[in-house]
Amino acid sequence: MELNDIMKQINTIFIELFNDENIVLTEKSDTNEIDAWDSLNHIQVITAVEKHFKIRFELNDLLNFENIGDLCRGVKSKLG
Repeated sequence: MELNDIMKQINTIFIELFNDENIVLTEKSDTNEIDAWDSLNHIQVITAVEKHFKIRFELNDLLNFENIGDLCRGVKSKLG
């Protein structure tokens, strides 16, 4: 799966989780750009991404995610 496809699917997850059709993610998008994306909602984001892609992140993976680009690359690496 290509990073662009992963990004589109993650964008859809964000739209659904935050109930905001106006969310448009980029590789550089981070918690500063989406008001509702706080530390508690971050857990929901990760859980939703794991469930959607049927993957599981290790704690070390999560600590290295600084933005959406990192999350997409993390998903891609888990998918093989």
